[in-house]
Amino acid sequence: MEKNSSIYIAGHTGLVGSAILRKLHKEGFSNLILRNHAELDIKRQSDVELVFKKEHPDYVFLAAAKVGGIYANSTYPAEFIYDNLSIQNNIIHSAWKNHVKRLLFLGSSCIYPRDCPQPMKEEYLLTGPLETTNEPYAIAKIAGIKMCQSYNRQYNTNYLAAMPTNLYGPEDNFDLENSHVLPALIRKYHIARLAMEKNWDKIQKDEELFGPIPDDFKKLLKQENIFVNTWGTGKPYREFLHVDDLADAVVFLMDLDDKKFNMLLNTNKVPLINIGSGKEITIKDLSVLIKEIVGFKGEIVFDSSKPDGTPRKLLDVSRLKALGWLPKISLYEGIQNTYDMYVSDTAIA
Repeated sequence: MEKNSSIYIAGHTGLVGSAILRKLHKEGFSNLILRNHAELDIKRQSDVELVFKKEHPDYVFLAAAKVGGIYANSTYPAEFIYDNLSIQNNIIHSAWKNHVKRLLFLGSSCIYPRDCPQPMKEEYLLTGPLETTNEPYAIAKIAGIKMCQSYNRQYNTNYLAAMPTNLYGPEDNFDLENSHVLPALIRKYHIARLAMEKNWDKIQKDEELFGPIPDDFKKLLKQENIFVNTWGTGKPYREFLHVDDLADAVVFLMDLDDKKFNMLLNTNKVPLINIGSGKEITIKDLSVLIKEIVGFKGEIVFDSSKPDGTPRKLLDVSRLKALGWLPKISLYEGIQNTYDMYVSDTAIA
């Protein structure tokens, strides 16, 4: 990519898109095409086509998506499959119609089978049943990968699908009903710490800023012995990557020379590459780590009546590593940074 290349970031206000935007700004790219939801509903095909026709982007980062944790996926399956299919269909098709040079489609590690061999290699795609709790989302993302492959095969496009592991960092979603596990735990431990300190005004402010606190958790906060109730057994393993590391990786991939980039698009294979840290941690150990960083002094109780999700989700990142990319932010450093931003941005420490 040239510094003056025209680059469209779909979803630039979200967790992933905002990180890509920060990275591109830092690297000196200034010709960026940005549209928020008020300016463009990317679920509407005609509106997306008008923007592409007007702006003619050279490169596209497709980071827009409807995302959420187990509760959100289980509660809103129709939205998860419809919204994500609409978004990627519109943008990928418009990219082809307007001769975009390269497109990078962001997916998720949940595309791989529930009981996938570990670590999960790219070639394990579609080799077994998916995890039922996020199947609609996973199917939409698999369709996006196959769409990239199909357009590359039929139209000789240069569309690459990148599958990141579990992400966290600035601009994350801390809504306790719709967030992923790591930001949800940060917020739960923080609220519980405030409750032990009797800082009810700060809890009220937190609720105004980040969404309602479920009634069952509110009851726990008013008990004499406050504890944090965590979904599942705590036994599943998860891999985490700071979103700034992801942004660094996708810009690195988009900027590869033609020979290396084209190797990833071999039409005999799915144009797919994993992005992760290559390290995993149990939900129990993650909970203990976040509890320590937040400074909560109470206990952790695991609710085994709630689903665990996939037992293990470790990505094989050997392909990316062979290209010369490695993450820079440790899990401890990343969580500390995310927590510091969470409290400093809102003055609810």
